[in-house]
Amino acid sequence: MVTPVGVTMACPLHQEEAAVSDDLAYTSATDLLIAYRAQTLSPVEATAAALARIDAHDELLNAYLLVDHDGALAAARESEARWAKGEPRGLVDGVPTSIKDVLLSKGWPTLRGSKTVDPDQPWDDDAPSVARMRDHGAVFLGKTTTPEFGGKGVTDSPLTGITRNPWNTERTSGGSSGGASSAVAAGMGPLAFGTDAGGSIRIPAGFTGVFGHKPSFGRVPAWPASPFSTLAHVGPMTRTVADAALMLTVISEPDARDWFALPFEARDYRDGLYGGVEGLRIAYSPDLGYASVDHEVAAAVASAAGVFSDLGAEVEQVNPGFDDPTAAFRTLAWAGLAHALGGLAADKLAFVDPCIAQLIELGRDIGRDEYLDAVAVRIALGGHMTVFHQSYDLLLTPTLPIPAFDVGHYMPEGDDVRRWVDWTPFSYPFNMTQQPAASVPCGFASEGLPIGLQIIGPMHRDDMVLRAAQAFEQANPVGRERPTL
Repeated sequence: MVTPVGVTMACPLHQEEAAVSDDLAYTSATDLLIAYRAQTLSPVEATAAALARIDAHDELLNAYLLVDHDGALAAARESEARWAKGEPRGLVDGVPTSIKDVLLSKGWPTLRGSKTVDPDQPWDDDAPSVARMRDHGAVFLGKTTTPEFGGKGVTDSPLTGITRNPWNTERTSGGSSGGASSAVAAGMGPLAFGTDAGGSIRIPAGFTGVFGHKPSFGRVPAWPASPFSTLAHVGPMTRTVADAALMLTVISEPDARDWFALPFEARDYRDGLYGGVEGLRIAYSPDLGYASVDHEVAAAVASAAGVFSDLGAEVEQVNPGFDDPTAAFRTLAWAGLAHALGGLAADKLAFVDPCIAQLIELGRDIGRDEYLDAVAVRIALGGHMTVFHQSYDLLLTPTLPIPAFDVGHYMPEGDDVRRWVDWTPFSYPFNMTQQPAASVPCGFASEGLPIGLQIIGPMHRDDMVLRAAQAFEQANPVGRERPTL
């Protein structure tokens, strides 16, 4: 059975069964695979536990656009049979996984959060990353929500409505991978796909207390191209760093359809994951030299930076030394959105989220010189950070300057769509530079809302970012906390 938007099924579990199911739903992919191998747990049980959480809580959270109960359980039974023979298909055989509704998935519509996309058409292709997970035996639960065309830092759309934060359902889960982050935080599948063109993995990871990794550009093949072109990355969203390393190992496998893809490295990102940070040179910037940061966020991130010192790294408080690139990012992002969607017919444009429609109009007004000036800023920023990393292995910042704000708004204060990126100053610079960057939970604000630490590495050093995140997670396992639903 495929459950469409807005429809859930009652979960008939007794209280004791529900508690066991919840514990299983929060079991990491890494631990699930150990149990499958030992045949102490079945993929059917793990999938049923994830589906039970969805049935129980997604009517409130609205993290899923589509849930395929029957398809997921059928895939789990096939996986169970393979494990019983000792012949798993791949690295994630039987692991419940969700797919963000901007990535193509064979047999399911990919609506991109928009009423302008016709669901009644052939859906015969998987995106490269989805294809690789399918090759490795993942059990796909369904599609997670996104703002229209992934164009906002919060997750709501005319198609699916508002997605809510499991830690406080009156607060946003962030975006544009807000459905994925809410699903992971709520135990509705341990592995989730995110995409990130200006923070869309890291923003929701920071707001919901999960781990999100934006890989180096080209590390994970992508097709078809994002409206945001070379700003956009595909990456994992999980509850643990080890699970993200596992997922990245799979989705970084090659696909000829992406001509931007990096040369394939046959590596397992779990190798060396527990190597620690002793001796690394780490820069810590509380504000990048231009951002305003909530005092609770600032205190939590400063404390997190101190953990790296305790772990043997050489930590220095220093700003990376570039000017605020907001104007250039807006130009690049809005021009891309206008180019991809500006041709929508007037009757379809009437159904578009007013925020996205305004961004399309702003993008149409961008001239040649303004665009090329923004490209020049991007080139200079990328070069600057390459030189910066000659002195520092990693850079630490807050993921976000504030905890999650109220749902139903583009930004914490005001409604000027031209300024919505102002509240995400730490994420988009590193889409412009294409560097790997991750958000790891580092604490909670007084209202009980998660706070994220961002770890940024040199281009192509995803392994170092993951290794540092793993070291921090072991020392400060705040990400193992669960929201009360």
